[in-house]
Amino acid sequence: MSAPATSPVRAGHHPPARWRAARAPLAVGAGAAAVAATLVARSPHVPGSYGFCPFRAVLGVWCPGCGGLRAAHDLLHGDLAGAWDMNPLAVLAVPLLVGAWVWWLARAWRGRPVPTPSGRAVAALGVVLAAFTVARNLPVLAPYLAP
Repeated sequence: MSAPATSPVRAGHHPPARWRAARAPLAVGAGAAAVAATLVARSPHVPGSYGFCPFRAVLGVWCPGCGGLRAAHDLLHGDLAGAWDMNPLAVLAVPLLVGAWVWWLARAWRGRPVPTPSGRAVAALGVVLAAFTVARNLPVLAPYLAP
């Protein structure tokens, strides 16, 4: 007869549940790290290295994401000015995205639910992206906002 299995985990402490709850933000973080490693190793400044922008190919204008990979590459190499020249919106979004990811991970780790964005927040994001798209394609602003 074997002895009953006892758990080495303290009462009230459940690491497996925490790790399980944090699985999604950790997977997103791992994916972001893989993308960052790829951008460090392979420059998007080489024409055609990452394909093309279908928005630009079809409509002939810069989308809000155009230059985003080049901006990320430049940021990862410590070139803030170069990143800003490629896509200022992406440069401004990076600290917000990192902060949101840390917040998401912390809430998941603590077992707290992560609220979904409100309709107003999604609409505000849409307005910002549309305004940036229009602004970066205006001839007077293109030298400052287009990649």
